[in-house]
Amino acid sequence: MVRSLSFIKKIKNPYIIFIPFLLFYFLLVLQHPTHGNFGDEERYLTFAQNLINGFYSPPAPEINLWNGPGYPIVLIPFIFFHLPLISITLFNAILYYFSIILLFKTMQQFFSFKITLLLSFFWAIYFNSYGEMKIIYCEVLTSFLICLLLFFTVKSFTIENKSRKFAIYSGIIMGFIVLTKVIFGYVILIMFFSMAALYLLNRKSLAYKRGFLIMVIALATISPYLLYTYQLTGKVYYLGNSGGMSLYWMSTTHENEVGDWFHERNIRPSNALDSSSDSETKAIPGWRNYLYANHAKDYEVLDKYTGVERDEMYKKIAIANIKQHPIKYIKNCISNIERLFFSFPYSYTLQHNILQLAINGPIVLFMFFSFIITIFNWQKIIFPLRFILIFIFIYLCLTIIVSTYTRMFTVVVPIILFWIAFICQKSLTLKLQFEQQ
Repeated sequence: MVRSLSFIKKIKNPYIIFIPFLLFYFLLVLQHPTHGNFGDEERYLTFAQNLINGFYSPPAPEINLWNGPGYPIVLIPFIFFHLPLISITLFNAILYYFSIILLFKTMQQFFSFKITLLLSFFWAIYFNSYGEMKIIYCEVLTSFLICLLLFFTVKSFTIENKSRKFAIYSGIIMGFIVLTKVIFGYVILIMFFSMAALYLLNRKSLAYKRGFLIMVIALATISPYLLYTYQLTGKVYYLGNSGGMSLYWMSTTHENEVGDWFHERNIRPSNALDSSSDSETKAIPGWRNYLYANHAKDYEVLDKYTGVERDEMYKKIAIANIKQHPIKYIKNCISNIERLFFSFPYSYTLQHNILQLAINGPIVLFMFFSFIITIFNWQKIIFPLRFILIFIFIYLCLTIIVSTYTRMFTVVVPIILFWIAFICQKSLTLKLQFEQQ
C-alpha cells in the first residue's frame, strides 16, 4: 500500500492518476446504453430540440418551463448533429472525470497529497453518481459545475490574486448552475442581498467586494432567461413551473404519504385500478387506489388549468395544506431529510435502503461534527469556504421544503468533502498544538 502511494505520488499528474476511472466510466456507460425514454430523458431531449428550432417553451397557455435551459443547451450539439444517444452518456463520463480532476486541484492547495488523493478517490468511486452517469440527466453536469465553482471560488478569494477574472468566472458558473437546476436561482437571490448588505457594512473588505461581484455576475448570467420567462409569463424572476407540483406533494396531509413526488398519471382512474406494476415498484398492493382516493378531488380542480396557472394552483393548494396541517408538513420535511441522504422513506413502500445508509452514513456523520465545529469557529474558516458553505446550506434548506431525492445531495458532495477535510485538518492541528503546550 505504501509503495503504491509512493508510486502514485511520483506521477503527480491527476489526469494520469485518474485515467483508469475514465476508462471504467466508459465501460459502465457502454454496458448500459440509454434509449432516451427513461424518466426525465425525453424532456431534456425535447427542450434541446426546441432550442434548435428557435424557441424553448411552447406559447401560452401551454407554457412548459419544467426545468431550466442549462442542460438542454449542452445537449444541442448532440441533437443538431444527430449523434447517437450513447455519445451523451459518454460525455457524462468525461464530465465526471474532469470533476475529479477539479476537486483534486482544489484540495491540493490546502491538504497533503495523501488526503487530497483519498478524498478525490472517494468521489471517483462514489456509487450514487453512477446511476445518473448512465442516463441523460443533468446531475453529472451539475456535479462538474459545482467542482468548477469550488475551484474558481477558492482562486477568487486568494490574497495574492488581485485580478477579478476568477470572481467573474465563478459568477458565470454559478449562473449556469441556476440554469441547470433552477432551485439555485433562489439561493443566489438570497446570497445577492446578503452579500450586498455585508459589502455595504464592510466597504474596505476585499472578500465581501469579491463575493458581491460574484453574485452580480451570477444574476447577470441568468438575466436573459429571466427576461424570456417574463415575456412569456408576465412574472418577475420566474424560473420554472415545476415547483408548485413538488410543493403540493410535499404538503400531503395523508398519514400514509411522506412527501415524495408522484406523476400525475397515477391519479387517473384507469391507472388507479391497474395494480399490475405494484410488485415492480415494490410498493404496498393497491397503492394507486389509495393515491387516487387521496388526491382525485384536488386533480378535479387542477385539471382545469395548464402551464403557469396550473403551477400557481398547485402552490395555492399546497400552502392551504401546510397552514391547515403544519405538524404533518414538518413530519414530511423530516422524511425529506432522510430521503435526501438515505433514499427512504417513500410512500406506500415497505423497504429501506441499506446501501444508502452505508454510502452516505459516514458523510452525514462527518457533516454533523463539522457543522458543530464550524458554528463555533466560523471566523477562523477561510472566506472562500464560508462563502461556498452558505451557498450549499441555503440550497439544502430549500431542497428540504419541497420533494427531494438523494441525487439532489449527490451533486454537492464534492463541496461537502472539501469542507470535512478542512475541518478535520484544522481540528487535528489544534489538537497537536494543545498537546505540545
